[in-house]
Amino acid sequence: MEKNITITINDKIHRVKSDQTIMQAADECGYHIPRLCYHPKLSIEGACRVCIVQVEGIKNYVASCCYPVADGMKIYTNNKEIRQARRDIVELLLDNHPEDCHTCERDGNCELQRLAYAMGIRHRHFEGQRKSYEKDLSSASVIRDPDKCILCGRCVRMCSEIQGVHCLGQAYRGFNTVVMPAYNMPFAETVCTACGQCINVCPTASFVEKNYTQELFEKLNHKDLIKVAQVAPSVRAAIGEGFGLAPGRNMEGQLVAALKRMGFDYVFDTQFSADLTIMEEASEFLERFQAKGPLPLITSCSSAWMKYMEQFYPDLIENISTCKSPMSMGSAMIKTYFANKIKADPKKILSVAVMCCTAKKYESARPELNVNGMRSTDIVVTTREAVWMIKSAGIDFINITPEKFDEPLGLSSGAGAIFGVTGGVMEAAIRTAYELYMGETLIDIELADVRGFKGLKEATVVLDGQELRLAVAHGLGNAHRALEMVREDRDRFHFVEVMGCPGGCIGGGGQPYATANSIPLDEECLRLRAQALYGLDREKTIRRSHENPDVQRLYKEFLGKPLSEKSHKLLHTHYAAKLPRGIVSPNLKVV
Repeated sequence: MEKNITITINDKIHRVKSDQTIMQAADECGYHIPRLCYHPKLSIEGACRVCIVQVEGIKNYVASCCYPVADGMKIYTNNKEIRQARRDIVELLLDNHPEDCHTCERDGNCELQRLAYAMGIRHRHFEGQRKSYEKDLSSASVIRDPDKCILCGRCVRMCSEIQGVHCLGQAYRGFNTVVMPAYNMPFAETVCTACGQCINVCPTASFVEKNYTQELFEKLNHKDLIKVAQVAPSVRAAIGEGFGLAPGRNMEGQLVAALKRMGFDYVFDTQFSADLTIMEEASEFLERFQAKGPLPLITSCSSAWMKYMEQFYPDLIENISTCKSPMSMGSAMIKTYFANKIKADPKKILSVAVMCCTAKKYESARPELNVNGMRSTDIVVTTREAVWMIKSAGIDFINITPEKFDEPLGLSSGAGAIFGVTGGVMEAAIRTAYELYMGETLIDIELADVRGFKGLKEATVVLDGQELRLAVAHGLGNAHRALEMVREDRDRFHFVEVMGCPGGCIGGGGQPYATANSIPLDEECLRLRAQALYGLDREKTIRRSHENPDVQRLYKEFLGKPLSEKSHKLLHTHYAAKLPRGIVSPNLKVV
């Protein structure tokens, strides 16, 4: 039973809860103890020792992140001895760290850099052998730089505990310890799903996204190219953080204007193609539901989740929706429908996607998603990369006059906006599936049971007297839980939504870095980003995908109807078992 106890911190008496660590108690009492390996969403590692404190009666310093408080305990967090010991630890980390801060991706937003500044480290006092490894550039999405690794273990714990992929581990011992995939295989040949969550929790720049910004800047100067951008829903809810704004500010109009200033001829909204995705996916679900096809239908919008499924759950491929993601549907329409509209050669169109997700870089390179022999999405840049490009182009993002998305792929419903939040795809699909099936308007369109950040949510909806059983999972570890339920009982659910990142796209691996006052995966940050998208939904006059007049016009002029032959050719794809070379999946059960 929880009770309050008395402790002394730096000679001040405090009442704290008895079931806390020293670090937790100190935080509540207003004492910030420096830390590196600690992360509130991950297990306690106690490896970096930056958080050491002195406890009266204990001979050695203790790691405050894992040492519990006790009644009467006297703790010193900031005396001369502790300050010197912490400083020595950080100086030793810096001694084995590259001296390239001013050219580093994380310059100005690096936890090691902030620690060094806070501790007053102005010189390097230690010299000796330094580790030296080659960067791993093999992945289309994520770069691994072992030279910048401080062995905090956050990436390893994130990959195993939250994502359940187990791609990373620490190899060797002592000075030779290094974080790497099994057998030090190239990332591109491992079970890495390209989700980028390792980037989000890395305190330095040991993991960063594969950068295509210089290539994009170069192509934006090509006069013979028609430059087209599309913007994912969650980008507008997070990009302001890269310019010092609080989370949850909708910067949609400013982003459109900034992209136009950068040189894009047209800026479209991926929320439009989210509406298009719902038209196809809701129709696909109803077709399976009525014809007793393979159920449950499992969503296919998250590219990290698709790679995870192909590697670990190939026996469920028949349950996966054949719909492409909104990004890939939007790109397909840009290279076909839009090209026809403006009477342009699709080969002269540069299709760029501004995404919250590093795995979208991997998705854009998948040959299965090509359209008429062309790559549909030519370049993907993350929210972080878009922030840098806007700053580099000298654009006053905060004060720029907002602009609207272009036609004919820029109008969206509220259902398209909530795609960026866990549960949003399910909610949007039910809004349309219900009305297509029942022929009547669904009055209560906000499905509270699929909202929120519980890892695995279950809900039911009554459709013409039949109970639809729904499941929503976010984060690949929770996807594993949901899919094991499906394996055990194929009749348990009718429809399952999976998002690869915690919180859905709002928590994507390409979103802005945490600042000095926040942490990655902070639920309050995710909640505020989600709130921005739910607010967009409520502000829309049109809140159902099938009511989008531009989507209706697209079908009338070009696609015919959902699931038509043309729709299948341009908007649907296929998946197959894909195990990386030399890797045997522990979950592989091919039937």
